[in-house]
Amino acid sequence: AAGAKPVLHAAYRSQGLDRWRYTFARENEDARGKEISQARDFHLVVKTDFSGFDFPDNSLSPTEKQQTTNGWKLEWNYQNLVSGFDIALKMPQRLQPGPLAGRISYFAPVSLFFFFFLVFILSTLRGKNLHPMNYFFLACAFFAFHLLLAYLADHVSIHAAFLISSIASIALVVSYLRLVVDLRFAVVDAGLAQLIYLVLFSYAFFFEGFTGLAVTIGAILTLFLVMQMTGRIRWEEKLGTPSPQKSETPA
Repeated sequence: AAGAKPVLHAAYRSQGLDRWRYTFARENEDARGKEISQARDFHLVVKTDFSGFDFPDNSLSPTEKQQTTNGWKLEWNYQNLVSGFDIALKMPQRLQPGPLAGRISYFAPVSLFFFFFLVFILSTLRGKNLHPMNYFFLACAFFAFHLLLAYLADHVSIHAAFLISSIASIALVVSYLRLVVDLRFAVVDAGLAQLIYLVLFSYAFFFEGFTGLAVTIGAILTLFLVMQMTGRIRWEEKLGTPSPQKSETPA
């Protein structure tokens, strides 16, 4: 009929290894980003037969998500959309030992900072201060995990390499602090701190997308724990700084 608006439905199957993308806009002439585009009454449904996907940066998240028996049903519904971003899915990737070990090693200074911070607090509270040389050897034992993991990952499975490296590093720290301080401090205090800030923080890298959240939660819990433990501590006494005394003037 005259003036009628036809409705066109399009559907297709696709395969790929990296990512899938639905593009709204063209590239700018200077190749620096994309033009802003407008879409009206837009409705897109993506059905996957897998889980573990992610949404790349600078892409639109679905407005509705529904889990199915073998995957997910994702929907993007917009009555009036103005955006320079695309709709994209990042396919789940098989765990690659080399890049994973590299990311864990890159994060090592942050883990070491948390570990040293808690060891310093616990040793100070117990009146068993450590010398800088003790911290140097602890750092060497701590980084033994990352060095061993980087080389073992090429010869055994990444999970086996992670387990062996964790045991080796914790054994070095515990056996050393057993001689420097005592067995209880080495196992309970330092050993537990290393298990959390080295092993668990590093294991968070096995779950892509949750590493930052795990570190943030760990940092907040650490801050809460330390504040509760040290709230009544007089640091001038613990650190050996005498408090100023009022001088008495003879009458």
